[in-house]
Amino acid sequence: MSAAANREIGLVRRLGLFDSTMVMAGIVIGSGIFLTTGIMAKTLPSPGWILLAWMTGGLLTLAGALTYAELGAALPQAGGQYVYLREAYGSMPGFLFGWILFLVYQTGGIAVLALAFAEFFSYFFPALSTRSLLFAFRIQAMGLSLPFSVSWAQVVGVGVILLLSLFNYLGVGLGKSIQNLFTILKIGIILAIVISGLILSRGRSAPLGFGIPEMDTGSLLTGFGIALVAVIWAFDGWNNVNFVAGEIKQPQRNLPLALILGTLLITILYVLTNVVYLRALPIPEMVGEVRIAEKATSALFGASSGAVISAAVLVSIFGSLNGSILTGPRVYYAMARDGLFFRAAGGVHPRRRTPGFALALQAGWASLLTLSGSFEQIFTFAMFMAVLFWIGAAAAVFTLRRTRPDLPRPYRTWGYPIVPALFILASSGILVNTLVERPVEALAGVGLTIVGIPVYYFWHKKNPEPDRGDFLA
Repeated sequence: MSAAANREIGLVRRLGLFDSTMVMAGIVIGSGIFLTTGIMAKTLPSPGWILLAWMTGGLLTLAGALTYAELGAALPQAGGQYVYLREAYGSMPGFLFGWILFLVYQTGGIAVLALAFAEFFSYFFPALSTRSLLFAFRIQAMGLSLPFSVSWAQVVGVGVILLLSLFNYLGVGLGKSIQNLFTILKIGIILAIVISGLILSRGRSAPLGFGIPEMDTGSLLTGFGIALVAVIWAFDGWNNVNFVAGEIKQPQRNLPLALILGTLLITILYVLTNVVYLRALPIPEMVGEVRIAEKATSALFGASSGAVISAAVLVSIFGSLNGSILTGPRVYYAMARDGLFFRAAGGVHPRRRTPGFALALQAGWASLLTLSGSFEQIFTFAMFMAVLFWIGAAAAVFTLRRTRPDLPRPYRTWGYPIVPALFILASSGILVNTLVERPVEALAGVGLTIVGIPVYYFWHKKNPEPDRGDFLA
């Protein structure tokens, strides 16, 4: 079949409400809930404030979900946020979002998850840890001597990326089945930890005090802001389900419901899990503890629970990784249909109905990032821009209501205009806090985005006429 004919074949709507909710929840619930609270306790050593930060993160995510629900229902197309930015502000902002997404945000996130999976996998197979090197050498260039090495953990990370990319290439049906299975498993595991933890800690009430005598109001607000950034990271990925809007059945109904139900489910699980942590451990023992879930369950169930928690995190990360691999290529597909990415990425396999080339591009670049070992700082740069693009997409609700009043809106944001305004305001606060606390990373993220401007003009000049194909099919 010719490339032109292949481009006439579009994506198929095969994801129901349950599937969409599992995609949303499965991507968000990764390793964050098992690792984040101890890090938060460093800047916010108070049980009450920690729980409030998790609830605030849930409410902020819900505000974003309610806002994106209107956009997804009005524009139920492959690409999600890329489409909203394009329709509201033009093709360049949409492209810059896709540029950052492909270059570091989605692919870097996949690399982070793959290495996290490998790290917990090495609990059971120590020979495959980050400390076990496959090879190491020094690169001599321009008078510099740079060390480079590849560990067995990186090989495992690349292996799981390629395996899940292959599964998702074989069909949306297989991809969603993996997603549903592992999301159900991780929800079941978290509920088991919560229920058994609450039962075993019945004699211990979680202290909910808000007082931190050694911190003044300014330090407390700064600490809360930093902790909230960690919470937002644990909720990150909630908007990825919008990327696959072109494959959701009855998207005008199912996409808003998936966003809302998924957010409520995640928030409840996160808050209850933290109640168990706080019942199991006093704050001084939590401060700076990265493997907080392992330490808390060991205190409740005994030291042998370490293997159970490692297995639980493996299941959780695997599901999150699959969801990220499933959703990301739909953005590159949409960009290619607009002539703003490699043309082949806009093609769909005639029988499997998946964007195979876009999947392969993502798998290849994410694998290189995994092997490079230098992506983590760049991924931090991208987080600043990701929040900025969240704000831009949320503001698109206001813009499109003004510029496209005739656009069908089967779902309208509940609480408009207050809810989207609160989401924008809160996200702006996180943005400012990041700029103040981590100016180098924030400005580097801006710089990385600016580099995409000449790339945009290259693609735009090469393909001046977009071919949006089956976006509304």
